[in-house]
Order: sequence, then C-alpha cells, then structure tokens
Amino acid sequence: MGSGSIIIFLFLLIPLIVGFVAASKGQSSSDDYFIQGRGMGSIAAFFTVAATWWSAFAFLGSNASFYTDGPVYLTAFAWNILFGYLYYVVGKRIWYLGKKFNYTTPSDFLGDFYDSEKLRIIVALIVSVFTIPYLQIQLTGGAYLIEVASGGVIPFWMAAALFYAVIIVYVWVGGMRAVAWTDVIYGALLFFSLLFVGLYISSLVGGPTAMFEQMSQQNPAHLTLPGPEGESGYAAWISLCVITALGAIMGPQLWLRMYAVKNSKLFNLMPLLISFIAITYIGSVLISWTGVLVMPNVENADQILPMMVMDYMPIVFGSIVLAGGAAAAMSTANSQIHAVSTVITKDFYQRYQNPKASDSQLKQVSRFAILLFSIIAYILALFAPGVLVTIGLVAFGGTAQLIVPTMGALFWKNSNGKGAIAGLFGGVAVTLLFTFVPGITSPFGLNPAMWGLILNVVLYVTVSLSTAPRQQNVIDRFDRALNNFKENEDEIKEEVDDENYVVTK
Repeated sequence: MGSGSIIIFLFLLIPLIVGFVAASKGQSSSDDYFIQGRGMGSIAAFFTVAATWWSAFAFLGSNASFYTDGPVYLTAFAWNILFGYLYYVVGKRIWYLGKKFNYTTPSDFLGDFYDSEKLRIIVALIVSVFTIPYLQIQLTGGAYLIEVASGGVIPFWMAAALFYAVIIVYVWVGGMRAVAWTDVIYGALLFFSLLFVGLYISSLVGGPTAMFEQMSQQNPAHLTLPGPEGESGYAAWISLCVITALGAIMGPQLWLRMYAVKNSKLFNLMPLLISFIAITYIGSVLISWTGVLVMPNVENADQILPMMVMDYMPIVFGSIVLAGGAAAAMSTANSQIHAVSTVITKDFYQRYQNPKASDSQLKQVSRFAILLFSIIAYILALFAPGVLVTIGLVAFGGTAQLIVPTMGALFWKNSNGKGAIAGLFGGVAVTLLFTFVPGITSPFGLNPAMWGLILNVVLYVTVSLSTAPRQQNVIDRFDRALNNFKENEDEIKEEVDDENYVVTK
C-alpha cells in the first residue's frame, strides 16, 4: 500500500479520536446527543453548517460538472448567496421558535404550527427518504477518493465500507458534539485544499490565464452555455441555483444546526460568510478545465479531481488534497446520518411508540437508526451508481418542497395543514413523475423539482384559502411568538423564555 493510502488512513483516525473526546465532554442527555443541548458556539456552528453545506456534491461533483457540462455549475456563486440569505431569514426564525417551543426536528415545527399529525408524519418521511440518495453521494465520493489514493489496491466496495464504518463509530459515541468538532477541522481543510489544488494544477498549462486562453481556442463550448453537450442552458442554470439552495436549507441536517446554535449572532453573519467561501469554486474551475486539456475523455467524470491530483501532484500534497475531499464527503454524511436517526427516533419512536422513553433508550434507538440508514446508502452506492450532481438534484428536489409550508408558517397567517399536505403531495408527486417515469420529460428543460414547487405553491394557497383555518389558540400562540421575534429581532437574548410556551412532546 502506497503512502497516499497511509495518509488517508491516518486522516480517517482523526474523527474517531475526536468522537471519543467529544463524548467524554458531553452530557448524558438525549438533548445533548441530538442538538448539543442548544449550546453550540458561533465558530463551531459556522464550520459545521458550512462543512455540511459543502459535500461531495460540491467537492467532486463540481469538478465533474465543469468537466462535462461547461460553465453551468458557476451558478454555485448565486446559490451560495441564496443559501446564506435563507439561513438568515428562515434559519433565525426557526432557531427562535425552536428554543421557545422546544423543537428538535423539522416535523416538530411544521406539525405543531399546522396542528396536524398527518403533516408531521409526511414531513418526517420526506426528510428521511430524500436524504438517503444524498447520503449515497457522500459514500460514493468518499469511496472514490480512497480507491484512487490506494492506486486501486482498495476496491470501491471496501473503500465505501471503510468510509462509513469510521462515520458510524464517531457519530455513535459522540452525537452532534462529535460531528460539530470534526467539522471544524474538516471545514478548514476542504476549503483551502480545493483552492490550492486548482492553482497548482492549472500551472501544468501555464497558469489560470493560459488555461483560459487554451480553452477558448480548443474547447470554446466549455466556456459558454449550453455547454459542450448542448444540454446545460439557462433552464439548467436556474434550476441548479434554486433547487440546490432550497433543498439544502430544508434538509434535516441543517434544521438540527439551526436548533443547536446558542445565540442568534451567527445568523446575521451567515450570508456574508457563505458567499465569501464560494470563491473556493474557482479551484474547481481551474482543476476541471485543465483536466479537459491534459486528460480528456475520462470515463467517470466524478473521478477527474482525484485522478489529476494523483497523476500531477507530489504524493504528500495530493493525499492531503484527497483528504480534503474525504472531509467534504464525511462532514456531510455524518450530519445526515445523525439527522435522519434523530428524525426516526423523535418523530416516530418517541412520539408514537414510547412517549416516556428515557434518554438512554432514545440514544440507543438513534444508534440503531444510524446503522440502518448507513446500510441502505451503502447498498445504493454499490447497485445504483450515478453522477453525483444528478443524484444530488434528486435528493434536493424532494426536500426543497418543504420550503413552501415553512415560508407559509413564518410569513402567511392564512395557511393551514390541509393546504400544506396538498402542496407537499403535489410537489413531491410531480418531482418523482418527471424524474423517474420513462417518456415524461420536464417542460422547458427545468429540473422536475421546479415544477413541483410551482404546483406545491398553487395547491398550498388554493387549499388553505378554501378550507377551515387553524384553531384560534394555535394561531394566537404563534402570532405572539412571531410578533415578539419581529419586535425584538435585534435584541434577542441567548436564552428564550419559554415558560409560557412549551409544547408537550
């Protein structure tokens, strides 16, 4: 086994160590295990949000997209801005209501606001089912990196198993605290490594300026829409921007991070911080388009970054970069596994199976859920392969539908549970129909989830206005809470007084 494999293996030991240290520092409560007791500091919160947001979809998928589809992935600069803005506008309110009403999952908020058990179950199913393919992305991306770093000595199936075994262990023992601590390390590594390798790799053809000059002469289609295949026009650009930002912000792993933050200061800074780290995508542009020049016709575009790194960089630097890629995959996978297990435990087991479950029982159920969803994602990675960006858009398309009832809950008083249920059913159905039914294509080249969102909004508004409103006591309770938020937004204290507004779990 080469030195590249040794560095990767050493890198995989970091989260194991951190996980056990985090477990020793945490409390025994399930609240600490699921959302770190709502006491996560701003630095840890930023890095865990950013590292969860940046996944194998971004680290490997961005390079594959630039390599095969041209510049359409440059919309990443726009969706980072949209994500940061939504994290401020939506996330800050969810954080506030989460503290006030003791929420832990997306279903807690939406089920309580709309006073609907049916909606609570539907939301829990959506976030669970559509997170699985995104888990598959992380597993596939991490396995690619280990396979390439080992020079093929470690086959894909074994690399994937190794990757997830490490995640399972440290999430199992440390919960949210272990995830957040490792994300601080991984977040810094993945951002700097991608930009560094882009500048280094582009020097193969004379640097960034020379690379763009050669691309304009030899591969001009890569520099303009609709790209070399003629399939990445403005519809794809708009779809990628909207669905990626909405799908990510509505993922259960981001909801838990909204609840876990200690105070509201981070939400005010997030638009600037997330927009700033988008410059890292410059590295992806330089890597992938240099790859078009020096390594054309790569069969699996998702492997263009690790192949370029291993062929053209010193082994030590290359392995550190691949470790950064593994960090991108691992920092999202750990969050998703933890989030889905939390949803299963809180929204199904505790609420309907064992309302009086002890902290130890809740953590035990969560750990078994971690195993279950890891196995499902592993099977999908082995038997249902696909381009990472394509899989990611399917996953994002489902969770993106939750933005409609969420925005309605925060900003529209006339909304109700029947409207939210109708909208979600219609939006998810159209998304799946256009995605998986042969012979049915999405009109105008838009991503299927865009049409899902349009139908979702129409049904949500129409059904809400034509059916009975929510109960008045529920309306009053949230009106008071949201009015208090608006009146005191700039002066919200770290601790929200929930003495009069506690939801019975």
